Amino acid sequence: MSDWVTILGGGLAGSEAAWQVSKAGYKVRLFEMRPEVTTGAHQTDKLAELVCSNSLGSRLPDRASGILMSELRTMGALLLQIAEACAVPAGGALAVDRTVFAEQVTHAIAAQGNIEVVRREATSLPDGFGIVATGPLTSPALAQTLAQLTGENHLFFYDALAPIVEYESIDMTVAFRSSRYGRGELEQGDYINCPLNQSEYVAFVQALLSAERIPLREFEAAIPAGVIAGAHRFFEGCLPIEIIAERGQESMAFGPMRPVGLVDSRTGKRPYAVVQLRQDDVAGSLYNLLGFQTNLTFSEQRRVLGMIPGLEKARFARYGQMHRNTFLKAPSLLDASLQFRGREDLFFAGQITGVEGYLGNIATGMLAGINLVRRIEGRQLLQLPQSTMLGALCHYIAHADAETFQPMKANLGLMPALTNGKRRNRRERAAAYAERSKSDLATFLDMHNNAHSHLGL
Repeated sequence: MSDWVTILGGGLAGSEAAWQVSKAGYKVRLFEMRPEVTTGAHQTDKLAELVCSNSLGSRLPDRASGILMSELRTMGALLLQIAEACAVPAGGALAVDRTVFAEQVTHAIAAQGNIEVVRREATSLPDGFGIVATGPLTSPALAQTLAQLTGENHLFFYDALAPIVEYESIDMTVAFRSSRYGRGELEQGDYINCPLNQSEYVAFVQALLSAERIPLREFEAAIPAGVIAGAHRFFEGCLPIEIIAERGQESMAFGPMRPVGLVDSRTGKRPYAVVQLRQDDVAGSLYNLLGFQTNLTFSEQRRVLGMIPGLEKARFARYGQMHRNTFLKAPSLLDASLQFRGREDLFFAGQITGVEGYLGNIATGMLAGINLVRRIEGRQLLQLPQSTMLGALCHYIAHADAETFQPMKANLGLMPALTNGKRRNRRERAAAYAERSKSDLATFLDMHNNAHSHLGL
């Protein structure tokens, strides 16, 4: 083999993969094109920058993301350890100060002697052992190279970022602190809530529907002709608020503005609708509008979001933005080990595989790194049991219908149904899925005990 393993992309998946390969004793060149080549979403040159939400999902052990977190801890994922070390209050969720998180990942990778970070755009694939983790904003040049390799057109969809506002500009005489159903770390509540009555809600929805949007063709300009296939499509798990509003008058009230589990202590009543804001930095100076991804023009964001009670004078640290996400037609190209079917020395990881969500990116980066090491050493590649969350995700991307394939977040629906006939309520079923995942992963790793030196167990 070459003296170096090449990993393309310094996001969550690429950084985790680099760590896994390097700690097994192999030298890694990690290519990250920023700051030489920028994207429409990133703001810094740090590795593992979080560009959308600052939440990695629910910590609760019986939730899909909680199950995946447990698996990542068991298998020794570096980035989860860093995330937990720089967490900010977020109720039952694991949310981080995105600046501190990226800085700590960048420092950890730089301090690992086996990793060389190359700040240059990669336009060709690794000649030898390598991992492609270039993510949803893969550069047009590399996208063209991937199209030539796969013989398949890429798919694409549009994703959006939520606005961030300064805490000091929120009117706390109107907004109130609370977590749904009283959950949370802070006594007064982890979230800031802006309540709307019915008339305020109706006016807000109408303003969303009539507001000016940034034309999507501006984002298509960077896509090489003939490379990207498909029409405008949005990822259902991260819809722009204006698209949700188009689906019906009450769609927002039953979506990101649902008021369930919240009572305004000043009125003693549940609001008709609510906009929640979540802390975005350790200092508590910035808050993001939860679920408020948008493609409105910046001037319209100021006008329309200023209609929300408590945000009339909000100062925006970041406006919402739309960006293009690119991913492979993975069921035609990848195995559940994340190995490319056309080259035994090439693996893919992260959002480009069709796995969605921060935890999924970290997890597939971890697995791709472990499996690349096993491939170098001539050992059997790991395909985790489908009864584990990571195994279920990887099974999905390898076996879904290629023609209708859509990116997928961790969810219990991907896992095999429980086999015994015991009747359970929803919470009991979720707990049973979590316990089965923990048990089956432990059994699987025991059966593959040669992997333990690389899993850190």
